[in-house]
Amino acid sequence: MTRRQVHLNVNILNAGVFGGSWRFPGTDPAASFTLEHYLRIAKRAEEAKFDAIFLADGPAIREDLRFRPFNSLEPSVILAAVAAATRHIGLIATLSSSYNHPYDVARRFASLDLLSGGRSGWNVVTTAGEDAARNFGFDAEPEHGARYERAAEFVAVVRKLWNSWEPDALVGDKSAHRFADWDKIHPAAHHGTHFDVAGPLNVPRSPQGEPVVVQAGASKDGRALAAKVGEVIFTAAQTEDEAGEYYRDVKARAVVFGRSADDVLVLPGLSTVIGSTEAEATERRELLAELVPPEYAVQRLAGQLGVDPEVLHLDSPLPWHLLADPDAAGGSQTFYKIALGLARRENLTVRQLLRKLGGGAGHRIVTGTPEQIADSIIDWVDQGIADGFNLMPDVLPGGFDDFVDGVVPILRQRGVFRTEYAGTTLRAHLGLPVPGYAREREEGAA
Repeated sequence: MTRRQVHLNVNILNAGVFGGSWRFPGTDPAASFTLEHYLRIAKRAEEAKFDAIFLADGPAIREDLRFRPFNSLEPSVILAAVAAATRHIGLIATLSSSYNHPYDVARRFASLDLLSGGRSGWNVVTTAGEDAARNFGFDAEPEHGARYERAAEFVAVVRKLWNSWEPDALVGDKSAHRFADWDKIHPAAHHGTHFDVAGPLNVPRSPQGEPVVVQAGASKDGRALAAKVGEVIFTAAQTEDEAGEYYRDVKARAVVFGRSADDVLVLPGLSTVIGSTEAEATERRELLAELVPPEYAVQRLAGQLGVDPEVLHLDSPLPWHLLADPDAAGGSQTFYKIALGLARRENLTVRQLLRKLGGGAGHRIVTGTPEQIADSIIDWVDQGIADGFNLMPDVLPGGFDDFVDGVVPILRQRGVFRTEYAGTTLRAHLGLPVPGYAREREEGAA
């Protein structure tokens, strides 16, 4: 019987997923501000035959900079440098649909895709938070539903621009003095609610046709957008039931949009803490918990819940009477729901919740030996509640080295992870089809 293959990305979250990762013995606190940090992890990921590296992003400084580093360098610039130093690894970056323009995003990712030989992916996000809004001249962040409405049209415009060049529009015929076939380069001619974009794009098509579109959303609006446009979908789930419900729902929604469920990959976030023995892993997990400053963890949780930090008392339950209904909350509904679900399900105090969340990260944390980590990965994929994982090691680069050296060989022994790349593009790694040229495909999508 052929085993389901596991897809793996590594999320380069500065020093690691925990709030105190940068304080872990042997780490460089400022590593995430150096190109060498990203190159080292990308090369290891390529050696291990990962699908891609992933860079998160947010267009505002965060107050918790007092306590920890965060991803603040512009991600497409980093990935351009990584592309020059690698040959196979996929390159996925976050760029906001709230505070960018479709033409610029289309051009940026088409350029990265062409120069990397078809390895780029765009993680579409709708940016929450008033700090980011003020950086772009707004007094407040847009309403939740409005952000997603804009995002759907944004993606439609970007795809029209990617499709403005037919595959054979670039001719390069010296004898005929004919560089490009102008009849095969078309305007986007988009006139919508949020955008008027003429086009065409000034970048030819890449070997994979279009960059891969990545999306993440747990709210009703987010799930709808993910199912409509996402080819890879990042999600957060603490339990098998949460993962299974999301997996089935978003794939069913994709089918309603006329898509194949097999052309949508769902990759939950997975934080790992690895030790050579279970006791060693537990000891490492305890140290990481101690390295997270309580003030930072409380402030982060308060921000996610939309409450004042002063109402969160470490040894008391959450102030349930002050919390909005998850579907009505602003900001990121994904982590709002994760935190509330975990606290309610296990009847946790704020202190206990923060430890479970790794200081507020929100993704599932698996602590154990390489065998236990591999068992957990294979179990979720075999159950059909995940197609793989967006890996977030506890500490970078050391925690990722532990995964590559310890877990990857076991996955290969079990027959669920590649030993060599089958192709050269990100779509090939993910098993996604190359989109046929379809200039009119998105005409009614905005």
